[in-house]
Amino acid sequence: MGSTLIHGATVLSVDAEDRSFEGGFVAVRDGRISAVGPRADRPDPSGFDEVLDLTGHLVMPGLVNAHTHSAMVLFRGRSEGQSLLTMDGWYNSIREPELSLVAADIGPAVALSCAEMALSGTTTFCDQYFFAAEIAAAVKQAGLRAVIAYGIVQLGDEARGADELARATDFLEQQRSADGRIIPWFGPHAPYVDNTEALLKAEVEVAKTHGAGLHLHMAAGPEDNEETLRRYGRTAAVALEAAGFFSGRVHAAHCLELSSEDIAVFARAPAASVAYSASAGLRSGREGICPAVDLRAARVTVAIGTDNVAANNSYDMVAEMRVAGLVASHREGRAQPLSSRDLIRMATIDGAKALGLDHEIGSLEPGKAADIAAFDFRGPGYSETPDPETLLIYSGSGRDLRHLWVAGEQLVRDRVLMRRPYANIRSAYSATYAGFWERVADARQSKEKEVA
Repeated sequence: MGSTLIHGATVLSVDAEDRSFEGGFVAVRDGRISAVGPRADRPDPSGFDEVLDLTGHLVMPGLVNAHTHSAMVLFRGRSEGQSLLTMDGWYNSIREPELSLVAADIGPAVALSCAEMALSGTTTFCDQYFFAAEIAAAVKQAGLRAVIAYGIVQLGDEARGADELARATDFLEQQRSADGRIIPWFGPHAPYVDNTEALLKAEVEVAKTHGAGLHLHMAAGPEDNEETLRRYGRTAAVALEAAGFFSGRVHAAHCLELSSEDIAVFARAPAASVAYSASAGLRSGREGICPAVDLRAARVTVAIGTDNVAANNSYDMVAEMRVAGLVASHREGRAQPLSSRDLIRMATIDGAKALGLDHEIGSLEPGKAADIAAFDFRGPGYSETPDPETLLIYSGSGRDLRHLWVAGEQLVRDRVLMRRPYANIRSAYSATYAGFWERVADARQSKEKEVA
């Protein structure tokens, strides 16, 4: 694969000591980081196939988007005025049109999402949706790294649940990537709301057999606990713990309505984490805010995710870090309970840890995969500072991304995608978008005629 020496930049290692190097370097050989350090320790450039002087840039681990639904770029701008964290809002804005989706829609949509993520600094994302095999194929073509959870929605239909479990199991067996870039998981959409306890238990057992994690939506509002409070007098988190759901790896999105008892459930679990999606929570109009500070104090891994772009409209993880920091300050009633350094860790190494990938990605350390993002700090909005993390989060943008590598392969060079031109990706997507929404309109007209 060759070798690359990046030097002259401010380098954030995000290692255990949070070391940073002004004018530092990162050396990459055969897809892995071979050395990171200060200018004084820079190796001889003549020993590398490519040498990049990135003076005026910030070089850091690629960002980890810990929760999204990449195919749902098709719904961007289609849920205005609706809360996607309520059953009615989700069903009317998303679920009903989703019935018109076909497999051919997925590749062009995911390709656009991967392009937007790569061009804003994301190297790894956690997805949960239907058509998981089609998502995996599109991600492989894009070159990003992804945990893809096969989305399971039962909605009271026992036969449907059994069929989806079988399909999800087949996905686990077929889709694990030889190069480690695609990691298949299970994705029960929401416990007790649209997955029964019997199905949840079955999902846990299959996931354990295949060494897969479970990615779900949880505690997105008070109604998420209604069923378990009625049946058991306990919240969904406590009920799930009693049912054995937290015995394996569990990655829960949103978690806006967590009690202290719920937080204790996450803290007791061997591998439980939370995906904090602050923008989606704010746009939903929910009163609850993810207690990220309390969760972290309890030593629960909290990562950052954008959620889908129907709820967020953007894959920009730099913007998402900013919102996450601001919302935490508002919730706690004090300035910056999550520091800029905390937010960087939540969007990199903590995201990697939540996905069980912290041995491989999330920090710039020798031996790890060379998943690297370089942001250009030479433009407007940037100036001299002792704190590059704060400069990126509160002054910068994902659109300042200049270069991106995954496993040492440069996917973005000088803000240009290397595998496939963005114009081609956008053109294919636009045709798919038009066809999909024409089918949705036709289906609605047919339904109206039947009712009439």
